[in-house]
Amino acid sequence: MNVNFDIPPLLVLGPGLIAFAAVTAVRAHRSRPGWTGRHATLRIATAVYAAAVLSITVLPITVTWGQYANQTPWFQQINFIPLVTFDVTAVPNVIMFVPFGMLLPLISRVSGVRRATAVSLLASLCIELTQLLSYVVFNNGRACDVNDLLANALGGLIGFLLVRAALRRPSPAALLRAVALPGSAAHGRRAAGTPVRPRGPVRSRG
Repeated sequence: MNVNFDIPPLLVLGPGLIAFAAVTAVRAHRSRPGWTGRHATLRIATAVYAAAVLSITVLPITVTWGQYANQTPWFQQINFIPLVTFDVTAVPNVIMFVPFGMLLPLISRVSGVRRATAVSLLASLCIELTQLLSYVVFNNGRACDVNDLLANALGGLIGFLLVRAALRRPSPAALLRAVALPGSAAHGRRAAGTPVRPRGPVRSRG
């Protein structure tokens, strides 16, 4: 059986985005904490960004079987050697993951450089493994490259450092804390030099 067709990104990502928008709207209507106003906007923006990354890295899915199938063995589609072919072509991968690093402290509890780098690396690894699985199952032209892992992790680290630097300045820190989800690393972080207000009434000592 000879098969050769594409599964477009809109067919896969469109229903997912619509469903997430519907869930967000319902929870915002019920005034669920972390799902209204700016928080809802941040969640939608995160979902759109994730869909954009998937549309670049994983989709469209090209399905080829029979005479149309890629005959190269799957293990030859993997580049295990880092930095040898690391050049200017890695720049798009770095740029693609900068928003990922910026979102981390706004939507999660990731607050350290090492953890942000590790999470970026893990997310990139998931993409590369999905590409490899896509090649094995559908015989398309997807390949895995360890340099993509390094470039994506670097982009995530840069984005994380940008937000952490902004959180040290009063004005951008106030804006980021207002947008950040409750319980996230950025939500409770104060800019350097910002006075801490007492939580309870101050009793005078007489």
